Amino acid sequence: MDNLAVAALLALTPILLAGILLIGFRWPAKYAMPIGLVAAALIANFAWQIEWVTIAASVVQGLLVAIGLLWIVFGALLLLATITRSGAIETIRAGFVSISPDRRVQVIIVAWLFGSFIEGAAGFGTPAAVVAPLMLALGFPAIAAVLAGLIIQSTPVSFGAVGTPMIVGIGTGLAQEDGSMSPDVAARAAQLGLDQSGFIAHTAVQVALIHAVCGILIPLLLACLMTGFFGERRRFADGLAVAPFAIYSAFAMIVPYLLVAIFLGPEFPSLLGGLIGLAIVVTTSRMGFLMPKKIWDFAPRSQWPAFWMGTVDPADEAAHLTKKMSLARAWAPYLIVVALLLFTRNVPPVKEFLNGPAVIKVEGIFGTPISQNMDLLWSPGAIFVLACGLTYLIHRMTREQIGSSWSIAGAQIAGAAVALLCSLPLVRVFINSGPDYNNAGLESMPVTLAEAAASTVGDAWPLLAPFIGALGAFVAGSNTVSNIMFSQFQFSTGVAIGAASPETVVAAQAVGGAAGNMVAVHNVVAASATVGLIGREGELIRRTSIPMLVYALTAGALAFIGINGLGANAGTVVLCAIIVGLAVLVVLARRSSGKPLVPAT
Repeated sequence: MDNLAVAALLALTPILLAGILLIGFRWPAKYAMPIGLVAAALIANFAWQIEWVTIAASVVQGLLVAIGLLWIVFGALLLLATITRSGAIETIRAGFVSISPDRRVQVIIVAWLFGSFIEGAAGFGTPAAVVAPLMLALGFPAIAAVLAGLIIQSTPVSFGAVGTPMIVGIGTGLAQEDGSMSPDVAARAAQLGLDQSGFIAHTAVQVALIHAVCGILIPLLLACLMTGFFGERRRFADGLAVAPFAIYSAFAMIVPYLLVAIFLGPEFPSLLGGLIGLAIVVTTSRMGFLMPKKIWDFAPRSQWPAFWMGTVDPADEAAHLTKKMSLARAWAPYLIVVALLLFTRNVPPVKEFLNGPAVIKVEGIFGTPISQNMDLLWSPGAIFVLACGLTYLIHRMTREQIGSSWSIAGAQIAGAAVALLCSLPLVRVFINSGPDYNNAGLESMPVTLAEAAASTVGDAWPLLAPFIGALGAFVAGSNTVSNIMFSQFQFSTGVAIGAASPETVVAAQAVGGAAGNMVAVHNVVAASATVGLIGREGELIRRTSIPMLVYALTAGALAFIGINGLGANAGTVVLCAIIVGLAVLVVLARRSSGKPLVPAT
């Protein structure tokens, strides 16, 4: 198959089919993804000439990856059930209300600031697994909690898990098999006077700069989505009313985030940016700084449409509990999670053990080169479960309460299992289609799509580069994997179009890969599972796709300007169009009188 356009169309078919079923026909992921898997397997066999045994090995690999993800989701569900049954959730709720009962303020503090910190510490979808159930417990509609948890999976993601998408993602993506830089990358690094780690840090600073601009409006977007989709009158203007606080909160995180990236390297921008921003905003909020004069809340729960709510309702579970506890004891489970994340990620002997002897290695599946490591003790899932065990003692829980928490979490995880066990095999078939696995002499399906796109747009490629990163994250559910797949391709394309700084194209890739986490199917499924919202994946992807597209397009425009400068060029035109478009939306939102929420029947 020599026709690149035909190969790209075939490679796109499984993703397009699953997307149409999820978004267009609103099918649950547990039905849409198996059909996408069948399509991917058939195309892999007939077009890419991959043997069925290799396809089967990829499916098994996907199932093993899904088990690891389910372990994280189960841990998050167990943590929520634990603090619910112990009564701690009532104290936590009261603590946030004491800062402000305004839901717009709460979503910014919990999702944007606390979520960014958790992303910096753990990554790999953990923030949504923590933030969504916590917001549900605070009284947010389930779908609103998941939406917020997914949208913040953008700015902090490139530096999640102590910089893994940069250090491992770009580092591995730009390296040869022996670990050294590829010749074209080495030449550019030498031109800048940098070694391998210095070049990655240099690229990471560009990533942080692009994110810093793109992320300024994320907190305001969160507030507007809460009021526009879930308000009693569904007015986006109610979210705009907290613009000073939202933008202040954005800078409280972004400024230290950017400074850390510049002066300390790629490991801690999100972790320290989120932590410093959280400390600043919570302190000043308690003093009343920029707090809204009018409190905004959701309509009474009795008026909520049924599709807003999942099967998990911690408020009902905790309603009969009267045990009071201090704020410190109530927050102990989350403090333990943070402490364990920092401990396991930053203490070398512990990190080496958890990533070495403690790893379960499944090698040579069905006699193929495909292998999969299961690092269940390194996983945030193990940390969640361990934190629950310590919480039983700190909260002095009874056997009945402990048993009930496990029963609740076990019943809830069953709903997520089917969707995830179908989604991840498709991803692995898609990725495991490169020259090492096929007999057709083709690049892998993701690279084929990227090459077709690059050949179509030519010198305007930096504008499109973030969307390739987003595609990788959508398919793999990981910014790190997206960077591994596409970093070398992006760098080479930057060289081919004559970019003065081809690493800027790689930076655009990394930012797009972060934005793609908003719509990654397995992130959506996992986050939905933590609030009992399985089956609404398409609806959530529809709502997060627009922010993702705007974020990626802005990143592309900034990358284009970074390479070509401001002037009469495509990047400047696109950036101006985005600014004008946002201004028009603000004017329209302010003029809208809203639409009353239809009471639930």
